[in-house]
Amino acid sequence: MNAVMDKREHRKLDLHEILGWMEQDGLVDKDSAHMLRTIALGSEYHKKHPLQIIAERNWKHPQHAHLLSLEVLTEWFARRLDFPYARIDPLKIDVAAVTEVMSYAYAARFNVLPVNVDDTTITVATAQPYDREWMDELSRIHRKEFDIVISNPVDISHYLLEFYTVSKSVVGAQTSGHPAAGNIQNLEQLMELGRAGNLDANDQHVVNIVDWLLQYAFDQRASDIHLEPRRDMSNVRFRIDGVMHDVYQIPTSVMAAVSSRIKIIGRMDVAEKRRPQDGRLKTRNHEGQEVELRLSTMPTAFGEKLVMRIFDPEVLVRNYRELGFGERDDEVWQTMISQPNGIILVTGPTGSGKTTTLYSTLKQLAKPEVNVCTVEDPIELVEPSFNQMQVQRNIDLDFSTGVRTLMRQDPDIIMIGEIRDMETAEMAIQAALTGHLVLSTLHTNDAPSAITRMLDIGVPPYLLQSSILGVMAQRLVRTLCPHCKQPVDISEEEWNALVKPWRSKKPEHVMSPVGCLECRNTGYMGRMGIYEMFTFTGKIRKLVNSSCDISDLRQQTLKDGLTPLRLSGASKVAKGITTIEEVMRVAPPPLTQ
Repeated sequence: MNAVMDKREHRKLDLHEILGWMEQDGLVDKDSAHMLRTIALGSEYHKKHPLQIIAERNWKHPQHAHLLSLEVLTEWFARRLDFPYARIDPLKIDVAAVTEVMSYAYAARFNVLPVNVDDTTITVATAQPYDREWMDELSRIHRKEFDIVISNPVDISHYLLEFYTVSKSVVGAQTSGHPAAGNIQNLEQLMELGRAGNLDANDQHVVNIVDWLLQYAFDQRASDIHLEPRRDMSNVRFRIDGVMHDVYQIPTSVMAAVSSRIKIIGRMDVAEKRRPQDGRLKTRNHEGQEVELRLSTMPTAFGEKLVMRIFDPEVLVRNYRELGFGERDDEVWQTMISQPNGIILVTGPTGSGKTTTLYSTLKQLAKPEVNVCTVEDPIELVEPSFNQMQVQRNIDLDFSTGVRTLMRQDPDIIMIGEIRDMETAEMAIQAALTGHLVLSTLHTNDAPSAITRMLDIGVPPYLLQSSILGVMAQRLVRTLCPHCKQPVDISEEEWNALVKPWRSKKPEHVMSPVGCLECRNTGYMGRMGIYEMFTFTGKIRKLVNSSCDISDLRQQTLKDGLTPLRLSGASKVAKGITTIEEVMRVAPPPLTQ
């Protein structure tokens, strides 16, 4: 325990004292401090923490000229008092455990928040480390040591409300439904009553959990929400920057009710649990932006697994450079999409960013003078400037039927969600040959393989020669956190392992992930695309025949200027955007055959 604390027990630090310390440390001049002391005499300031009052002045550091934000002040405050500083990361907190330490009313009274509980110690975040009345009382109850860390007072208040609200809702839903396995159906029946307009208090718990879950995911920049049922306690996990994070554990009975609630608002069949279902819903984030969510269920041994894919509303306003296009990539892509007719193929595995690229492209092309139509399975992002059609196989509306329908809708540009079979490929080629620009996706490892894949489907070579404009393959790599990345030296062996069998000049240094509070100690923040693309030149057309050799095709695309995925990633490594490990993780190894 801090020695200074023993002399200052049960006392709140006030604005006058903290301003005095800031004057001593040269963070504020005497005139500004005196003025704030005078202003803060008003009663409305008594409800705020002194650090919050100071942060609202937007003062700048006299030496470094950066803003004295609340986070900066809190970090200084912790150093000044010789206490550990902790930025609260909700993904690393066991909410169920910490909310059992004390009641919400008691925690709110002192504005303290338990952030970790183990066998011997309870760690508590506070912004008033000398106000320790709560510690004396709780030590006698829990018979554990208490460690104090200093955190942002606004974060403490925010997460205090959030953690205790969701914990209360989970307990309330569990109590209402009795957590025995046989009562899962009862909870679902309550949800059906709610849909009919007869919501009661028990249903409200589940509604609160769902609302919290969605808002929480938006706040944490999650791309996917996974609800995974298990025998007793089910898991809630988020995918952030391509990596899965454990978020919360919910009793399986409550998880069933949460899944039912989401299925209802996603217009899915709540009673059907034996077969997979797809749905979608639209909501708003805390900034008021509309957010699309695509829902997918899958039956498992312990119940329905539900995955929600979140589509960023900012996707459609990103330019190609923000997506990760290099200068040459931008030029080649603009050349392809500016053609009046033909087929452009985008390839890559699931989750490689193909949809983002296509939507951004269509948004650019969707001028008032053109008619843009899409056929998708499912419609991933609703955009008013497109005419979008959903594939529905239960009524025999597949991709080929959809394209056939679009051909009668006087389109200029057509986007086909995926070419999976000969019939769809034929319709796409027919559309291209009759004067339409067609964009579609395939699942192949690299760009040249898209040609052989189309041949394998059964498309005659002469049709490919006359219709294909170009092909692009892509992957997503995690980008380094700008707040903590640091330069490191790199050996010739490491660089050559990335770029072989090609040659590329080794950079003087590359950036390395470190990990900080901003990136949750991962060292990465956000994702960006790496690309390889080629246009159909005369030499490539000659190689497209019934006995097409993929190795010859690859060699010709390289001669025509294709930059392989590995080299595209290497350029981003050299620029300090990502790491060698990240590129090698997602980019396929070079094929030498």
